[in-house]
Amino acid sequence: MKIDRLVSIIMILLDKRRIGAQELADMFEVSPRTIYRDIDAINMAGIPVRGASGVGGGFEIMPEYKIDKKVFSAADLSVLLMGLSSLSNMIRGDELVCALAKVKSFIPADRAKDIELKVNQICIDLSPWTGNRNIQPYLEIIKTALQESRLLAFEYIAHHGNKTERTAEPYQLVLKSSHWYLQGYCHKRNAFRLFRLSRMSNLQIQEETFTPRDYQKPTLNFAEMWETMQTKIKIRIHKSVMDRVLDYCTYDDFSPDGNEHYIVSFPFIENGYHYDILLSFGNKCECLEPLHIRTEMKRRIHDIAAMYES
Repeated sequence: MKIDRLVSIIMILLDKRRIGAQELADMFEVSPRTIYRDIDAINMAGIPVRGASGVGGGFEIMPEYKIDKKVFSAADLSVLLMGLSSLSNMIRGDELVCALAKVKSFIPADRAKDIELKVNQICIDLSPWTGNRNIQPYLEIIKTALQESRLLAFEYIAHHGNKTERTAEPYQLVLKSSHWYLQGYCHKRNAFRLFRLSRMSNLQIQEETFTPRDYQKPTLNFAEMWETMQTKIKIRIHKSVMDRVLDYCTYDDFSPDGNEHYIVSFPFIENGYHYDILLSFGNKCECLEPLHIRTEMKRRIHDIAAMYES
């Protein structure tokens, strides 16, 4: 007995006044006998379905139980469709297609145009502009492993380019700051780890299954920690990179410096990642202070220049 067929039958019964067993059987490509068993299961679940015999007979949910479609406003349906549509860009599958169809079944004909207009007012596309093309197939592999509690094996590029082979129990897919991650229990580290999908290669689902252990959700909000670690440095930028600098701070941090430049109070942590951010602005950015960060920038720029001289 398939759960998705039962749910679909319930939605059909909610949408239609009455439908025959043979029509349902043809729709789901099963026997009428299977449909009768499904109806019994739906009744046992507490949804009152009654049968009517004779011409025009069939199954129907008792009228007092039916959901009034007007219970959902145009705004409610727009939000549901918007969320499901954005997920369907990255995570494909029968479940999402079925869910979209069910939500659309609640849209009255006289409100369809209005709801379509509202849904199209906001577009959420989670797929990347460019980059690692393994993400989409890897999402499907991980989703299967999650559903079936099967181990995953893959190669992983960790910090400083260290490449290791990992086996992990998958527990959660995470989308954070436009990047996909897998939260899993790593057998190599004997601990829960958050793996970035773009750093995985040769991802394989294993035949071996696992018994889920007590799950530790990943820590995803580091705002308070970053605030204690960050310091503000002063940089001078050309207006041509202003749009990129705004990815890391707000317009309130900018002060005009002539017609072509700005002085920016820039959030900074003294690590390789943040030095690389400053270097990515090229000759359109100069670190003014503090002196020790300016000196370190000069050293890194000298090392880059020396590499091209050899």
